[in-house]
Amino acid sequence: MDNEASLTPIREAHAFDKNALSKYLSTQLDLDFSGMNTQQFEGGQSNPTFMIENLGTKYVMRKKPPGKLLKSAHAVEREYRIMHALRDTEVPVPKMHHLCEDDSIIGTPFYLMECVEGRMCSDPHLEEFTPVDRRALFDNALGVMAALHKVDVDAVGLSDYGRPGNYYARQISRWTRQYVDSKTSEIEGMEKLMKWLPENTPESEESGIVHGDFRTGNFIIDMAEPRIVAVLDWELSTLGHPLADLAHFITYANNAHAEGVDPTIPQEQEIVDTYCKHSGRPGIKNFNFYMVFSIFRMAAIGQGVYKRGLEGNASSQFWERAGKSVPPQADRACDLAGI
Repeated sequence: MDNEASLTPIREAHAFDKNALSKYLSTQLDLDFSGMNTQQFEGGQSNPTFMIENLGTKYVMRKKPPGKLLKSAHAVEREYRIMHALRDTEVPVPKMHHLCEDDSIIGTPFYLMECVEGRMCSDPHLEEFTPVDRRALFDNALGVMAALHKVDVDAVGLSDYGRPGNYYARQISRWTRQYVDSKTSEIEGMEKLMKWLPENTPESEESGIVHGDFRTGNFIIDMAEPRIVAVLDWELSTLGHPLADLAHFITYANNAHAEGVDPTIPQEQEIVDTYCKHSGRPGIKNFNFYMVFSIFRMAAIGQGVYKRGLEGNASSQFWERAGKSVPPQADRACDLAGI
């Protein structure tokens, strides 16, 4: 994983008993972890993420953050389950080594997975890529997204991974609730959206596996070519409407365009057309709704990151930026909705 610059000493808020972890892993993996080295990744706004080096092998550990957590948030158990289930599909994921649901080991549940070698690109502008590679990466990503949405949930043991039907009704309720639980001030745009969304939800029972945060920052990319070798950060995954992933992906691309990035990042309609090509869809109706919800959800997540930062539990130093982003995101979604 070519992102050593993003490694830092373990932050005080996320410290854990290293001796207890090394003893536990030594027993569970039948290897000697007594000499392991640990560092923390700067990324991972929600679940703290760590590099563990032991006997020449690198592993990645994801754990829940400390403190009181919102219901259904920080679901590392679900992350482990879905990546393990996808191991033999066309969706590239790291190999899972172990899941620990016992709080007594390091204070929270955690899992250990393979450290996949490649490039991480947190820059949504993709400036390190050539224009040709930038477009190729988008095409590859949309192919991976379509492959995910085509996975037979029964065949991979995920038929119970989410409730059938009413995906957007449930998602609107969930993120409205989580936003309200994380409120630190009144934001007029969010109040308008919480009313508009349930009144304008399209009728669609389409269902498949959705990642929940499908974007370039959650990919590990091959060192030599613009190809995804692993998709990370499955905390928000569930069974739901595939267009949620597409709208989320486009939201990040639109953000890059708004900031004046190289025009070789595809525009919204081209992304929709490319996804339709890979997924075999003839087209998409009512796509504006999916975009409005995507921005609303992103704002609700940002509000949660901001509140955790105020409480001293943020997984990254960027929590203040997340808080400042909420009002303009809400305004943009309101403009799209025409409210």
